[in-house]
Formats: sequence, structure tokens, C-alpha cells
Amino acid sequence: MKAHDGMYIDGAWRPAAGSDLIEVVNPADGQVIAQVPAGTEEDVDAAVRAARAALPGWAATAPAERAALIGALRDALSSRTSELTETITAELGSPLGFSKAVHVGAPIAVATSYAELASSYAFEERVGNSTVLLEPIGVVAAITPWNYPLHQVVAKVAPALAAGCTLVLKPAEDTPLTAQLFAEAVHEAGIPAGVFNLVTGTGPVAGQALAAHEGVDLVSFTGSTAVGKQIGATAGAAVKRVALELGGKSANVILPGADLVKAVAAGVGHVMNNSGQSCNALTRMLVHRDHYEEAVSLAAAAVADYPTGDPREAGVRVGPVVNAKQHERVRGFITKGVEEGARLVAGGPDAPLEQGYFVAPTVFADVTPDMTIAQEEIFGPVLSILRYEDEEEALSIANGTVYGLGGAVWAADDATAVAFARRMDTGQVDINGGRFNVLAPFGGYKQSGVGRELGAHGLAEYLQTKSLQF
Repeated sequence: MKAHDGMYIDGAWRPAAGSDLIEVVNPADGQVIAQVPAGTEEDVDAAVRAARAALPGWAATAPAERAALIGALRDALSSRTSELTETITAELGSPLGFSKAVHVGAPIAVATSYAELASSYAFEERVGNSTVLLEPIGVVAAITPWNYPLHQVVAKVAPALAAGCTLVLKPAEDTPLTAQLFAEAVHEAGIPAGVFNLVTGTGPVAGQALAAHEGVDLVSFTGSTAVGKQIGATAGAAVKRVALELGGKSANVILPGADLVKAVAAGVGHVMNNSGQSCNALTRMLVHRDHYEEAVSLAAAAVADYPTGDPREAGVRVGPVVNAKQHERVRGFITKGVEEGARLVAGGPDAPLEQGYFVAPTVFADVTPDMTIAQEEIFGPVLSILRYEDEEEALSIANGTVYGLGGAVWAADDATAVAFARRMDTGQVDINGGRFNVLAPFGGYKQSGVGRELGAHGLAEYLQTKSLQF
């Protein structure tokens, strides 16, 4: 795979300050496919300084001009669809079809939405005898995860650009090649030098340096709740804004009267897609006791529709998890589920292939709310099915974790599902199979995060408010 041996800073690729390298591994076979530089504090400082120098000019750029450049970025990404698809499959392990449709298709849709929003957003309004101005927060540190390596970049960079902010991006060390392709697209789009900067590196070094840098005004982080707490503490010590999109343990509540076959099939797919590596994956399926065993049988059978294998092969729907550490972690959770008394009805802890970091699509029944697999984020293709007696118990189970990112409700009609969803402590709920909406705010309650991404709410995260009285 193509890889740059430097950082993209101030509109050009420049040599890294240090000599350490990060190996990029193909999780389908465990082979090293590229190396990228491990950024240092010196690299971070250079990138932040470039972003700060570019801030006045970019903030003063007319919103219509910013919108046009975001549109040009979208076009540059679209022209790289094949290369992005192949790169994401190589460094993440996502099947080619899913990589193209979701990993590349969704970010292009997000970029389109911000190209349109940037020119129509009301950056000022008249309130009584005041004019209220919405101004860019300043320099943004964007720290992104490996599970959606292009989508999470675009979900931060596009609204920040629309708001008039400048940025430094630190992508996850497992998937830096996608971020480098993104930087190439930024350059091709003609976005001014210093407005966007890229530093590859590890979280403890480059990520920490970026979060703590005095020249950064906002830290936007997507990743684990544990790391999010650390970043929040670092940013809080400097009284700088944070936007945190963290972990999840989303409930898929199937109420009596719902289309059980459709609800179970959709729920299984939501967990198996991307090898379960989605923060909003519907990993807890809640079913009424009268329909429980039927749902378990349907779920166990549905796993057959998700063959595991080389993500480059046609028909494969479940690729590997991202790395060796995640491989052992997910299989450890499966073993823990068996030890705690859950009934294994599909899959299990044994690796389905001899090479690569593959986990068998797994379904557990007889899961109780207090079990580890019902409380902790597994981040793998593992579904837990829980039984409930009535709606109040279902609600208690659904709300009974420290997380609150996603969720779903299935019922005989939308009104019934919505009434239940209104009582769920979570940031986004799909009603009877509702589709993902790139214009709707995405983010969590409780320990699933602070702030929102996507649409107008996502743009607002990168703005600060000033009022003029006269």
C-alpha cells in the first residue's frame, strides 16, 4: 500500500521530526503492509502553529467560499473511491462491498451535507437589541478512531471547515493510510495551506501532546470511554472545549406485536456489520418472554447469512477484527459469557480461520442484565439476547448500563415505538428499522460522550457565541 513518510503540515508533506515508525498490519493475514512515521511533540507543535497561523484568514473567508472548497474536497474523495475502498479493506479488514458503500459512501454524503450547510447556516441573528454572532472556536484537535477511518475524519473535518476553524488531525495508528489519502484529497481540493494538518502517531505521544497543546481551542475525540475521560481531564485543566463520542452498549428492544422476523434479522445484521466494531452496534437484543425462544432460533439461523473470510472475496460479510489485541479481547469476552452461564447458540471463542484476526459471529441466549457481556462494550461480532417480562422491565434493562449512544425499538406501529423510545436514556433511537440520517445529530448520553456530530448540531460544536448590544 502507498504510504507517505512524512507529515502533512502547512500545505505540504514534510519529514517527521523523529525516526520511529508505526507498522500498518493487514488484519486478514497479520502481514505488515506499510509503515508511517510516529509523530512527536515537535511534529504536533509544528502542525498546531501552522493551524494557528492560518486561522485568521480562514475564519474571515466567506461561508460560500468555504462551502465551495468543502464541495471540492467531496469531489476529490469521490474520485478516489476505489483507492479508498481498497485501503480501508487492507488496513481495517472490512469486506470490499461494505467498505465502498459505507466506509466511503457515507463520508461523501456527510461532506455533501456540509458543503450545502456551510453556505446556508445562520452565523448571526438579531435578538432584541442584540446581534448574536456565531464565530469559529479556533484551532481544533481532531483525534479519530480506527473503526470508521474515513467517516470519523469527515464528520469532524467538514463541520470544522464549515465553521471557519483550522485543524490538526491525529488518526488512529491502526488505520493511518486512509487519513493520508484524505490529506491528498484536501490538497487537491485547494484548501489553503495550514487550514488542515495531519500528524500520524500514537495516542500516548501525539494524541496527548495535541490534547494538551496550548494552541488548541477544542479537542474532538472519538474512541473508548476510558481514553475519553483522560482527554477530558487534560482539556479541562486548560479550560478548553471538548467533544467526545465514546462507547456504547445499545439496546434493540422488540416489543410484542412487532414483526419479529424482520426485527431479529435487522438486529443481527447491525451487530455483524463491520465485524461488530461500531460504537452504536445493537449488541443487546431485548425480547418479550412469549417470543423469546423464537427470537433466539431466528438469530442463530440468521448468522448463516454472514459468512466470515477474506474481506477481498465476493460474498464475505464478516472480516477480521482490527488487530491481535482486539482479537484476544473479543474472544475473552465470549469465554467470559460462557463462564457466567450464558447459552451459546452460535459461534464461540475458537478462531474460525487459521490466520488473521477473525472472530466467529456469536450469539448468546439466556443473558441476564448483570452479566459482563450485557454491561461492557465488546466491539466484536457478539450479540446478547435478553428476556423481559413487561415494558417496564424492558426499559429498566435498556437503560441499565453506563452507556447511552444508540438504540432501536420495534413495535406494531410507530406511535408505540416512539412512546417507548422517548423514555430511553440514549442519544439516537431507530424506530421500526429507521435508516441512518447524516443530517441528524449523533452522540451519546451518560458515559457515551459529550456533544454531537453531523448536521447543524455537529456544526454548532465548532462555534462560539458573541453578542453585540446596540
